[in-house]
Amino acid sequence: MTDARLRHGRASLVLSFLVQGVAFALLVTRIPAIQDRYGISDGLLPAFLAAVPILAGVGSVVTEKVVARVRPGVVLRWTQPVVLLSLLAVGAGGELWQVAVALGAFGLAVGALDASMNMLGVSLQRAYGRSIMLGFHAAYSLGGIAGATMAWAGAHWDLSLLVSYLPAVVVLLPAALLGSRWYTDGKSEVAVAPVGEEGKRPAVPFKLLMPLCLVMCFAYIGDSTVSNWSAKYLQDVLGSSEQMATLPYNVYMVTTLLGRAVGDIGVRRLGAVTVVRCGSVLAACGFAVVAVAPGAWVGLFGFTLLGLGLCVIVPQTFAAAGRMFPGASDVAVARLNIFNYVGFLVGSPLVGGLGDAWSYRGAMLVPMVLVLATLVYARSFGAEPARYGGGHERPRTVDVG
Repeated sequence: MTDARLRHGRASLVLSFLVQGVAFALLVTRIPAIQDRYGISDGLLPAFLAAVPILAGVGSVVTEKVVARVRPGVVLRWTQPVVLLSLLAVGAGGELWQVAVALGAFGLAVGALDASMNMLGVSLQRAYGRSIMLGFHAAYSLGGIAGATMAWAGAHWDLSLLVSYLPAVVVLLPAALLGSRWYTDGKSEVAVAPVGEEGKRPAVPFKLLMPLCLVMCFAYIGDSTVSNWSAKYLQDVLGSSEQMATLPYNVYMVTTLLGRAVGDIGVRRLGAVTVVRCGSVLAACGFAVVAVAPGAWVGLFGFTLLGLGLCVIVPQTFAAAGRMFPGASDVAVARLNIFNYVGFLVGSPLVGGLGDAWSYRGAMLVPMVLVLATLVYARSFGAEPARYGGGHERPRTVDVG
């Protein structure tokens, strides 16, 4: 019964990651259509786009407080429908204030959803006693590909935002609600020895978490560089056609999916430290190839390397936080999740500003250096549980097939 509950919990969380991948891709890939529908000026658009990750960071902070009283599965059960309904509201509105409210709700709910999903993933991995975290993020990548495909179809056939979003929400909302019946955080399956003062949750010292926060930020600076600048780079710098300029992000998403699909096997055989180091070097090589590429096809190869390298870093950063603070993994994950949005906020204007002031080839070297900096902090991915007051926590796991 225990093993069955964990397997059902794992399957339901995979579905949740997939649904979130679809929803997020449907939003970000139709930003030009959203801008046209609501008449958002080019000057105002960056403020709208920045508000979503800022509010997501707020949602992650609030989730840290909420999960002290309720399980992360409860948060996820109610925030995923809010994300989907907010997406539908973005497509259904007609006034500027309506899209502002809808995007605000989307941002807050996404922050809570991202935090609670990864909390559940970390605790399930602890219960399994082996790496499964990359598989959840592979489902997110698959959902992103599906969502981007739906968005392409909507743009190709000139469908309204509402018509584009409605079928996805009608299918995914009941599926997510049904799947939420089997959410489990795995904590009932893992005995953790209490330490520190009785009745108090172990602290999460920011000094210990900081290396992982930096790695998370660097990884999302790299990711946002691809999502925001790959098409412009291929077309304006490498001289590709407009049609070919759409390929880098698609290739990046596919290679991210492939890398995450097999990444857990690599972690089990080689260890998280080795996998993260290899991923960092591969991603840095990808940025280097993009920066010196003589033409579009070589640039496309560079973005392919980027996807294969970056894809392992974020899931393993969440997993490392869970290992470091097994008695307070929910708190650690919620705080770490904030730096997801910090990287997303910093990455796009950083590369764009450097590209305009210097050159876009040179700008690609900055995320390359930041990703390479992950090597300095790679040991944090194999860290033992943090010590509290002379003792430490060691989870006891159950073997689940």
